[in-house]
Amino acid sequence: MADIAFLSKEISFRFSGVNKASNWLQRVAKSEKRKIVSLTYIFCSDSYLSKLNETYLKQSTLTDILTFDYSEGGPIEAEIFISIPRVRENAKTYSQTFPKELRRVMVHGLLHILGHQDKSTAERAAMRAKEEACLSLWS
Repeated sequence: MADIAFLSKEISFRFSGVNKASNWLQRVAKSEKRKIVSLTYIFCSDSYLSKLNETYLKQSTLTDILTFDYSEGGPIEAEIFISIPRVRENAKTYSQTFPKELRRVMVHGLLHILGHQDKSTAERAAMRAKEEACLSLWS
């Protein structure tokens, strides 16, 4: 059985819908022929994520997500850090509800672990299409 956890660091945020989200994320991984062994989502502040971004990626820009994949090609073992303030701002910018934008960012991190990239324009378009397909599995 998959161990999927939802934690928070340096922010007061409680993720609701844990079971539904866990089942959804497992379906996404299964659709890509992968299995989740351990996946932890850490919801955090901008400053917490910025520190990680500087420490591990040597980047000093704001971001909404950082993904640390320990899978080495096997079953999924990873940590995904998500800035709740960035997600809230993105939801406003893209005229989305906060819950839908949060799910999009959550699945975006998982898609990276599953091997999807978003460096080029074509990859970004493919990633966005994949995110939308995954979001449709939420029901």
